Amino acid sequence: MYKVLVVEDSLTVRKIVNKLIEDNPHFTCDLCENLSEAQQALEKSHDYLVAIVDLNLPDAPNGESVELALSHNVPTVVLTGNFDEFTRAQLLDQGVLDYITKESRYSYLQVLKLVDRLRKNLSTKVLVVEDSKTSRNHICSLLRKFHFQVHEASDGLEALQELERHRDIRMVIADHRMPNMDGYELIKAIRHDRRWQDLVFIGLSANGDSVLTSKFIKSGANDFLSKPFYHEEFYCRVMQNLESQEMIQTIRNSANLDPLTQVYNRRYLNEHGESLLNPKTGHGKAIVSMIDVDNFKSVNDNFGHKTGDTLLKEFATLLTHFFADDLIVRYGGEEFTVISVGASKSFFTSLSEFMDAVRSTQFTHHKLTITCSVGVCAEQQSNLDEQLDIADSRLYCAKRAGKNQIFARDMQLKHG
Repeated sequence: MYKVLVVEDSLTVRKIVNKLIEDNPHFTCDLCENLSEAQQALEKSHDYLVAIVDLNLPDAPNGESVELALSHNVPTVVLTGNFDEFTRAQLLDQGVLDYITKESRYSYLQVLKLVDRLRKNLSTKVLVVEDSKTSRNHICSLLRKFHFQVHEASDGLEALQELERHRDIRMVIADHRMPNMDGYELIKAIRHDRRWQDLVFIGLSANGDSVLTSKFIKSGANDFLSKPFYHEEFYCRVMQNLESQEMIQTIRNSANLDPLTQVYNRRYLNEHGESLLNPKTGHGKAIVSMIDVDNFKSVNDNFGHKTGDTLLKEFATLLTHFFADDLIVRYGGEEFTVISVGASKSFFTSLSEFMDAVRSTQFTHHKLTITCSVGVCAEQQSNLDEQLDIADSRLYCAKRAGKNQIFARDMQLKHG
């Protein structure tokens, strides 16, 4: 739960902001109607995600509330009834995240959107690639103000090394002119690697040449900024590109994820599973397992389908915990597939630990205890379908042998 400080003398505005923000389960609000209350709140707590403050309060008519929040290093959004261009520019230069006027309901939705973006940014990694230390420090400072996790590199070659070390980096902001490997060569290298196909790339250059802009975009960059840029434009470009990436991911997930368990569905397995066995795109060898919840029909018959659905969701959550680095698919009904490209010994250890966890877990509010059966094919075949068929046949061997066990080639492991 993230805390948001709201400093506003209007009761109506406080209620609107509080309702919109607390409708999001990630947030809770501390409401203050004057500077004195805000000062007490900030002295009492140092973990506010953001402060939303009015410029004109009865005991602080000249923006003292903004100065107070910034002095406590709390990211600050101004929400005011008056628009003044000079004041706005002055406050943005002082470090305010945004200056929003109370014009309509959309203004309050803007506040909510910004607050939620700050939450997401806490786990969002951005790589800044710039050979000028002064320019790099400036860009990193802007990003950290918005709660991003920031990584740095001084040229394209260092950037590729940083991407290898931190494969969850979601955005690269890179200058054009750099030694060893420039920004143009960097974006080409990134787009040639499938692992980074969804990475957001924003190019920078002191040269405002439109040809350079189009060259970057055609090579795979998402956006381009000419230096020097105003920080408000910089933030808008960063946020819009991240939101576009998230929208694409949401659309992709709706097609590829099982809506109940939120693991991959069979469609995704059919379209992408084979690439794991392709030496050019994957690892060339995989361990395929079929995992089935024992006696699941009796759960639906005795407790209803809602309970059965809850059990499957909790079961899938256990799978994602023990096989976080593997491909997990809901194959159909209560049957799941886990495909691993890791070491065989490590996989079987995780599989055994997973089965122990299943047996010791009480599922749903009915506190049901269950077991599962597993068939494994670790031998390399000519294609994935053959491995799936072998794993599936071994699963049914485990079922016929009494359930609650693993069947693999020359191996039968019983549990319980």
